[in-house]
Amino acid sequence: MVSFTVNDKRVSVEADAKTPLLWVIRDHVGLTGTKYGCGAGLCGACTVHVDGIAVRACSVDLASVEGKKVVTIEGLSQTSSHPLQKAWIAEEVPQCGYCQSGQIMKAAELLRTNPRPSRAQIIEHMDDNICRCGTYHRIIAAIERASREA
Repeated sequence: MVSFTVNDKRVSVEADAKTPLLWVIRDHVGLTGTKYGCGAGLCGACTVHVDGIAVRACSVDLASVEGKKVVTIEGLSQTSSHPLQKAWIAEEVPQCGYCQSGQIMKAAELLRTNPRPSRAQIIEHMDDNICRCGTYHRIIAAIERASREA
């Protein structure tokens, strides 16, 4: 049994300690906003925060989150009122939408550590999250908007 906090709720999960956090979040905890993309930690669709750091949930095993705080897209804001979520809508970022929860979680890490990033800093920070639809210019615009409006 591994215990940790997900979106401010304490959970205990009985699963193999090597189970990827992605599947624990989706299958055991029942939160489906975190998406499976590549399964190899390369695309960023499964990005969540563990103790405030953006990580690829497909590459983090259950044992490594024992006693830690995990935040998923559902925990970013209960009412979708986080500045990034509002900016994502205003800038019409999603096309297919599949990567968006991972993109937002990665961007949230940036704004938490650097509330007013330059365009170059946004690009550098977001560089390893892939958008199959290629809406990178909208993603950048949304992060810039959120940094101004936060």
